[in-house]
Amino acid sequence: MFRSVFAVCAIVLATAAVAQNYPNRPVRMISPNPPGGANDTIGRIIAVKLGDVLGQPMVIDNRGGAGGTLGAEIAAQANPDGYTLLAGSVSTHSFSPALKARLNYDPVKDFTPISLFAISQNLLVTNPSLRVNTLAELVALAKSKPKSLNYASGGTGSTSHYAIALFVHRAGINKETVHIPYKGGAPSVAATMSGETQFYFGPMASMTSQVQAGKLKALAVGGIKRSPTLPDVPTVAEAGIPTYQSFGWFGMLAPAKTPKPIIAKLHAATVRAVTAPDIGQKFLQLGVDPVHNTPDEFGRFIADQLVRHKSAVKELGIQGE
Repeated sequence: MFRSVFAVCAIVLATAAVAQNYPNRPVRMISPNPPGGANDTIGRIIAVKLGDVLGQPMVIDNRGGAGGTLGAEIAAQANPDGYTLLAGSVSTHSFSPALKARLNYDPVKDFTPISLFAISQNLLVTNPSLRVNTLAELVALAKSKPKSLNYASGGTGSTSHYAIALFVHRAGINKETVHIPYKGGAPSVAATMSGETQFYFGPMASMTSQVQAGKLKALAVGGIKRSPTLPDVPTVAEAGIPTYQSFGWFGMLAPAKTPKPIIAKLHAATVRAVTAPDIGQKFLQLGVDPVHNTPDEFGRFIADQLVRHKSAVKELGIQGE
């Protein structure tokens, strides 16, 4: 018995010692998106600040593709020592798991939640040459010219795929329009600006500057209220589809079995980073709200989002590739 107690005490003391010295080298943060997209932009902002708080640089490892699931899989299989983190999102932990029957990771069991760090508006945009100025005009054009309008997404299972699929379904134009998936948000935005696709509904963070420069035309936002970044742009509900709502969320996660003292240290550092005034200002410019919660609250949030997205996927009748 004494040996068992001694062994337990030794493990506890060893774990505490590791946490006390953590981190003593750079920390890798997997961004499961191509560089330049909305998710990557938001993740990079928080990663830089988090590195400042922790006193060690955060090395950003872009692993885009498959709606973020490739990067999430790498993070799930990483050594649970606190030196590999995931900038998770609605794509990696809500929509893709709801959409795809088989994944190489479990969004709940294979991760330890740390904290949410951002909630992002989704923005419906069109190519400026498209002769529509409102959501109603876009819907009317799609119905008058079936199969003539293409819409982009960041790939099957991505945040933008969910936003756009829900929109065309509830607008009644899912059969009149053509879905073209890309490998991330950045190429989706580029395709819409070039006219390769005519409209896109994705995270605002990667499009604010293009809208302000006239390279994209904003029609509506997907949240429950207008964005202070683009206050003249109505919500989809205001514009005529009252049942519509979609938003992005972003949070920091670690592989399952990461020691609790390390999680506690990462949580405290994330809260400090999120509440820093300069981060709030940068997020505001992107149309992003800085948020934080406890690891337990974040875990419950992920479980709830998964249920909600499974229900929506069933409603939409969409299937993963």
